[in-house]
This record gives sequence, structure tokens and C-alpha cells, in this order.
Amino acid sequence: MNADLNLVLFEPEIPPNTGNIARLCACTGIHLHLVHPLGFTIDDKQLKRAGLDYWPYLNVREYKDWAEVRHTLKDHNWYGLSTKAGQTIWQTRFSPGDVLVMGPESRGLPEHVLNEISPLRIPMRHDAPVRSLNLSSACAIVAYEALRQMNTLTE
Repeated sequence: MNADLNLVLFEPEIPPNTGNIARLCACTGIHLHLVHPLGFTIDDKQLKRAGLDYWPYLNVREYKDWAEVRHTLKDHNWYGLSTKAGQTIWQTRFSPGDVLVMGPESRGLPEHVLNEISPLRIPMRHDAPVRSLNLSSACAIVAYEALRQMNTLTE
């Protein structure tokens, strides 16, 4: 069963992160959307290793650029993760069909993308010695919060 939730990776760079996120999507039924350019090829061994044997169970689609994915999912609410956002994921009411957007590991979502969507952040302690969470960890946190709110996973 597929969850009515979309996860967009905007220009992901690190194959094991994308593999872990693909595994998350296979386990939860979340639709995975990959926006090019990618920092790897889909047949990359590291990517497949991180996703293990889950690839046949994925609902994944690739897009040539940001405009194409925006057009394809145009009738949905869009949320992008950013450490600079004021609103947190706990202050957000997620709904079926929502789109969660994550940026590239080295730089996060660019300003032009954040200007088109609602930026959110995952709360961290104010004096944290690091600037952000790992991409696959952040995806898991926000995805499971959205699924919890939608009461999608019952077990």
C-alpha cells in the first residue's frame, strides 16, 4: 500500500543517503521523486547497496529539473526543510498528498526553491555543535511525523 505522501530529493549528491531514503520510501509507501542533476547514477553500487533489495518496491520517478517536478505535483501543498525556517514540523498540519522537499547535502535548498514553498525546520537545540542532521535522518523524521498525523501507519 502506498502512503499518500511525496518526498522530493532536489539534486541529491550522496548515493548512500539516497539509498537509505529509498529504503524509507519502500517501507512506508511514500512516493520518491528525484530531481536532476544527481550526484550519481541510479545504477550506482553504493545507492543500490544502501537500498538493498527494496528497489523493486519503490514508487520512484526522475525529473530533469525543478520546473518539471513542480508542474507534475502542482495541486499539492509543498514543504521544504531548511535550518533557516521559522516554522517547525511540529507546528505544521500535514495532509494527504503533501510534498516534502529536501535539498542537496552540501548546500541545502536554494533560495529560489524555498521562495516557492513553505519552509520548515526540524527543531534542534539552540547551541548544537553541528549545523544540521544527516539528510536521510531528516527525511525519516519529517516523513514519520507526516505519516503519524495522517494516521497512515497503523502498526
